[in-house]
Amino acid sequence: MRKLIASTMVSLDGVMQAPGGPQEDPTGGFAFGGWTFNYWDEVMGRSMNGLDGKDRELVLGRRTYEIFEAYWPYQPADSPIAQTLNAARKHVASRTLRTPGWNNSTLLRGDVVAAVAALKSEAGPDLQIIGSGNLIQTLQAASLIDEYNVWTFPVVLGRGKRLFEPGAKVGALRLVASHTSATGVVMSTYVPAGDVPLGSFAQAEPSAKEVDRRAKLAREAG
Repeated sequence: MRKLIASTMVSLDGVMQAPGGPQEDPTGGFAFGGWTFNYWDEVMGRSMNGLDGKDRELVLGRRTYEIFEAYWPYQPADSPIAQTLNAARKHVASRTLRTPGWNNSTLLRGDVVAAVAALKSEAGPDLQIIGSGNLIQTLQAASLIDEYNVWTFPVVLGRGKRLFEPGAKVGALRLVASHTSATGVVMSTYVPAGDVPLGSFAQAEPSAKEVDRRAKLAREAG
């Protein structure tokens, strides 16, 4: 079974809305579109694995698909990322889109959870979600995401769509890779790691035997 990998950029408080520009997604009155732009550096440019769709098929929500469709086909032909994204097979989750116009695109029909589960069971390269916050919420709840590629930017936005919204499925994650850009962007890869392990820093109550021992020491010392 092939993996489903979710790649996204988030603020320190978990917001992933409109990282690329002011008009990308202003829904809800979001006024901070383009908040990633001034943090890009050469390290990030060399670390695009997971955000460029290389050697993977894309699974995209409608809004992200339309943003990409309006941009990447019109970039210079010698752009490596444009070449990769334009050529990649793209699966679009949408109830309203009728005819996807971007090269090599198909609609996911019916229930999106069942459709993505079926895709995972097929032979082929791993599947890659880029952005697509609403889609991530749905597939995370169904335990279909096998890896999270998260770039955390040193900025607090206070409001907006988040990678993990209230009500997200509870679970532990294990960090498998991480490095940092010169501008402070932490590029991390996590995989699901089962239930959240619980414990306590509170001092355990002493046993009756230990209470007796301490009392005897106190008497001897007094």
